[in-house]
Amino acid sequence: MQLLKPENNKRNNPLPLLALGTFGLHLFSLLLLVFHGSMLQDLSRQLTPQSLVQLVNGEAITVDPQQNLERQPETIRRFVGETMSLMLTWSQQQPPKTVWEVSSQLIANDFKQKFQSEITNFNPDAQFDNVNRGTENIFVIQRVSQPTKIGDGRWKVEIQANQLTFSGSDKLGKSIGFNKQILVRAIDEPATSLPNAAPPLHLAAYRLGEARLEIYNICDIQDKNCSGNSNQVIP
Repeated sequence: MQLLKPENNKRNNPLPLLALGTFGLHLFSLLLLVFHGSMLQDLSRQLTPQSLVQLVNGEAITVDPQQNLERQPETIRRFVGETMSLMLTWSQQQPPKTVWEVSSQLIANDFKQKFQSEITNFNPDAQFDNVNRGTENIFVIQRVSQPTKIGDGRWKVEIQANQLTFSGSDKLGKSIGFNKQILVRAIDEPATSLPNAAPPLHLAAYRLGEARLEIYNICDIQDKNCSGNSNQVIP
């Protein structure tokens, strides 16, 4: 009878059943979490439905929501090309100083002072504070490349252009090459504001600012080390 007691004790030991029950409970909890995760994903998709976009040609399309840092390539190219055209097209009616006061909202704050000096040195014949009577400076773009993504919400665009300077005595004009890499980044809020009874120059800058982009560095087009460092020298 004494030899049978250990077997009876082993048969009545509750530890294996307790371990099996604990494992089953954990497995059930894991399956429940997976089920809840799937439900949350479905709910998230329902709360962020596709958006209806009306194109300028009258067509309507639906698009998936994108993160705030995402921008379409054509949006980036348009911003770069039209911003540079706005900043470097001057006349007596639209002097460089006035253009700068409006368009500089589209440039990062820590890059404004450096880029302002670059504009002053870009065309030695053009005075930043004044434009001689009959003088016009027109920025003409030959090419704006497709943007290259260099980080989250950051792109690099190459631009090849010329600034043409005309005066009363020089009808043929003089051309100054502008071949640069433009670095832009996404921002959370529009960089520009629209005053009451805004003139066309302010309205143009405001429309560009709606892309929520800003220029934060410019390098020579041949510079292989162009980066986001705004202290970098622009040739």
